[in-house]
Amino acid sequence: MPSYDYPFNERIRTFLRVEDLFAKVLYNVDASHEYQHHSALLTLLQILDIVDRSELRSDLLQELVRQRTVMETLRGNPAIAASKLEAILKEIDVATDALRIETTKLGQTLRTNEWLMSIKQRAGIPGGVCEFDVPSYHYWLGLGETSRRNDLQNWLNPLIPMHDAIMIILRILRGSGTSTKLVAPNGTYQQMLGGSKPAQMLKIDIPVGVACFPEVSANKYAINIRFNILDFMQKPQKFDEDVNFTLTLCNL
Repeated sequence: MPSYDYPFNERIRTFLRVEDLFAKVLYNVDASHEYQHHSALLTLLQILDIVDRSELRSDLLQELVRQRTVMETLRGNPAIAASKLEAILKEIDVATDALRIETTKLGQTLRTNEWLMSIKQRAGIPGGVCEFDVPSYHYWLGLGETSRRNDLQNWLNPLIPMHDAIMIILRILRGSGTSTKLVAPNGTYQQMLGGSKPAQMLKIDIPVGVACFPEVSANKYAINIRFNILDFMQKPQKFDEDVNFTLTLCNL
């Protein structure tokens, strides 16, 4: 079933972007071809750009501590599986300790690598990492699968604690919501929001085979969803049929 996440604030938006980029990095690192390792490295450098623009470490530590406090209040609750609760608490503790051990700025070891930073600078130019522009990079690509993968793993390792913390927080966030089956008449749905604890993200699930996708505009007061179709020749057009979908509002 196709699923779409929509964040309501910049912090969750950053977490989702890092999650998406890391999934692509890890997939391409595990591959073998030099083109896939090229994609892995350029995506890793994109992650570094995101880290540079935000106070991710402090945000993550603050949220992990807050979630641990919330989880502690659930001890002894008969509706909560004790073993699962303890497993989550252990994950939070491990992720928190890993973030605290490294005192330098996230990604600092990559920033001090002059060769990587030269690749990053050239990568911002269309076609800027051709072999005649950066012969050292194409020498690296030709070193072989094992050598490239080892280097990529070494460059990734300092960012793994950040990734693990984000995955824990997003898993808790996605599991926090209650799903509701709804219908969008003529491809449009609106809902007012309220309550003392505003949603931080919404999740939309659409049945397989429904040829449309959602575009969302939302704030803490209201949600507007418009389902569109795509013909690959012009900008998306409104889907004029009723759409059955599942909406989940998530908050931490």
